[in-house]
This record gives sequence, C-alpha cells and structure tokens, in this order.
Amino acid sequence: MDALDTLMLSRIQFAANISFHILFPTITIALGWVLLFFRVRFAQTGAEKWMNAYRLWVKIFALSFALGVVSGITMSFQFGTNWPGFMKTVGNIAGPLLAYEVLTAFFLEAAFVGIMLFGASRVPAWLHVLATALVAFGTTVSAFWIIVLNSWMHTPQGFEMIDGVAHATNWMEIIFNPSMPYRFTHMMLASFLTVSFLIAGVSAFRWLIGDRSAEIRTTLKTGLLLGAVLIPAQILMGDKHGLNTLEYQPQKVAAMEGNWETQSNVPLLLFAIPDEAARENRFEIAIPNIASLILTHSFDGVVPGLNDFVAKDGTVEHPPVAPVFWSFRVMVGTGMAMLLLSWVSAFYMWRWRHLEGRTWFAAEGVPRVILFALVPMAFSGWVATLAGWYTTEIGRQPWLVQGVLTTEVAVAEVPAPMVMGTLVAYLAVYAALLIAYIGVVVYLARKASGTGGMSTPRPASAILTPGE
Repeated sequence: MDALDTLMLSRIQFAANISFHILFPTITIALGWVLLFFRVRFAQTGAEKWMNAYRLWVKIFALSFALGVVSGITMSFQFGTNWPGFMKTVGNIAGPLLAYEVLTAFFLEAAFVGIMLFGASRVPAWLHVLATALVAFGTTVSAFWIIVLNSWMHTPQGFEMIDGVAHATNWMEIIFNPSMPYRFTHMMLASFLTVSFLIAGVSAFRWLIGDRSAEIRTTLKTGLLLGAVLIPAQILMGDKHGLNTLEYQPQKVAAMEGNWETQSNVPLLLFAIPDEAARENRFEIAIPNIASLILTHSFDGVVPGLNDFVAKDGTVEHPPVAPVFWSFRVMVGTGMAMLLLSWVSAFYMWRWRHLEGRTWFAAEGVPRVILFALVPMAFSGWVATLAGWYTTEIGRQPWLVQGVLTTEVAVAEVPAPMVMGTLVAYLAVYAALLIAYIGVVVYLARKASGTGGMSTPRPASAILTPGE
C-alpha cells in the first residue's frame, strides 16, 4: 500500500510541477516571434505604436522566461528524486536529448536575452532586431528537443534493450519518431494561440479601463487575427495528430472517446460519465456515427474499444478513462470558444469600414460585449494546453515509455509522507507564484495605459532599463 501511495503521490507531484512549468514556455515560445514582428514593423514604419507594443510585451516575456527557467530546473530534479528508474532505463536516450536542448537552445537564449531586454538604446538597431530573432529561434529550438523526448516516450523507436537498459541504435529514428512531427506542430500552434488570446485579452482590458491609444488597436487586431487564422490550422493538425495516436496508441483514443467495445458507427459523446467498474458510460448525450467519421473519415469506420485492453487475468492495460475523457473535452471546448470569439471579432473588424460610428463598437470595430468576453479568455490558452497535456500524458498510462517502462517500475522507494510534504510545499509556492504572475501582468497593463488609461509617450529607444 505504501508503494501505491508513493506512486500516486509522485505522479501528482510531477503533474503539478509540469503543469506549472508548461504555462510559461507556452507563452515565451510564440511571444518571442510576436516581439520580433513588433520590432521589425517599428524598423520598417517608424510608427511609435509598434515600439509601445514591444515595450510592454518584452517585459511580460522576461517575466515568463524567468519563471519558465526556474520551474524547469526544479522539475528536472525529480528525475532523480522521484523517478530514478526512468534515467536508469532510458537515460542513454533521454540524457543526450536534454543536453542537446541546453547546448543548442538555452545558451542561445541566455546569450542574447540581455541584449533583447536592455540593449535597445545601447546597440545598433540591426543588432537589437537580430538579438530578438535569435531569442525567438532559441525558444523554438528548446521546444523542439523537449517535444522530441516526449514524443519518443509515446512512440519509441531507434533503440534496443540490453540487460534492461535502452541503447540508441539510430538517432535519426529517435529524433524523428512517428508522433514527433504532429506533436511538435500541435504544440507550436498551441503556443501561438495562447499568446494571441493573451495579447487580445490584455488589449481588451486596457481598452475597457480607458486606454484609447493606437497601440491598443494594433495589438488587439494582431491578437485576434492571429487567433482567427491559426485556430483552423490547429483543428486540422489535431485531426492528423489524432489519426497518428489511433495508429500507435489506440487505447488512448478509446479513452478519449469513452468507447468500451470495438465497433463501427461509433457516436460522438458530448457528455457522459464513464464508469470503469461497470465498464460502461452513464448519462450519455451523443451524436450518432460522428466519432467514427472523425477518427476514420468514414461513418461506418471501426473505433477500438477499451475492453480490448484488459488482460485475461483482469489487469487493466488502458489509461484511467474519466480524466482522459474529460480533459479532452475541455481542450476541444476551449478551442471551439476560441474559434467562435476570434472569427466573430475578425468579421466585425472586416465590416468596420461600413459600420464605423455605431456607439456599441469599440476598438477596431469589435463590439464592447466581445471585449468583455476577451478579458477572461486571456488565459484560455493555458486551459486548453493543460487539458491537452493531461489528455496525452494520462492517456499514456500505465506506461512511462510506451511498451518499455511503466510508471510503477520507475518510481523511487521514498516514504509516502515525505512525498506528500514536498508536494504540499510545491503546491503552495506555485499557487503564490501564479497569483503573483497574473497580478504583475495586470499591473504592467495598467502601467502601460498610464494615468486615466491614456498612454504616456516615451522615446522609442527606452524599451526597458535596469531601473524598471
């Protein structure tokens, strides 16, 4: 029982750590490229609104970058403290991939982020643009190596097991494993959508508190149009990723759909309460045949069932159904809300030239009611990302590395009370930091809007000084 308690607590602790950590790379990966866009547009046009936008969002980037680095270091310690079996078994593969991230990405970011933050008035303009570009590139390369490792854990290949230890046989197969292209693209789009709604939400907040500067119109339009364009791309990539998962991890797809028996003409469950003890769903609300259509592109396509993944001795070899089932629906539901809000906003911005002067419109022709809706949606990307992450990671259970290493084998023999103590400490610190982070973002937004909500002009070179 102690081993089970330690296993569950260790899983919860790692989930808490990675949940907190992933929030910040999800912002910095895409925000670096958006900052590059703002900086290049200022260089091209000389319009102060672009530099004002850069000035605010580079501070939010710096804050997110710092919290991402610190929480990432803390999370990596757990490979040794809570999961020694992981590095013992697959360290020959995981270790080099993590080292590649440090060598190719982290040092690149660390070398140029100082110029990006503090060098605008101290270095030539071309060098400041280059530093911004290299930091943006560094965040993407960092994400690439982390996704490579995570994808390999889901679809491992290019290795052989010798005396219970994985040894690489083909690094190209390891890096470009079957799920990596889909997972990496899906994560990059998720990052850009997170940033697009964060920018739109903060811009809407600033408008509602009285800021009427050109910068607000620019950033609001940038965020909403970026979201409107990328949501359909994410839906398409989600479909491709789902087909890949169906091929390599059918038990995960069965849990996502709440499908117990392998069959054709499977309905899409909008709502249900999965009951693992009874091996059935309760209170189903479904659309006939649509799950088969989505997963196989045919109404009568066959979808795997969870009962196929129960061993003869009764051992369950599929993930816990309810968490995967519901986290998947939270992700999809949040994505649909993003789609609706961004497309309605884009429509009104397109129609603005014909409707200008209507009193119920605000920035760029977006109705005020939409601006109010955008404020709570500012962190909707976090919700969708976490829900998607839970779907894919819980959906891999009971495996830590699919078909190679289970979580039960990898966990450390640490007393459960000790794990509980550190878990409570982590949760307390992370809750405080998260509240502080959101508070600082709100403070920066208010400060950028100035007294009475009006922006205070400043020289374009005064982006960020050590005293701020």
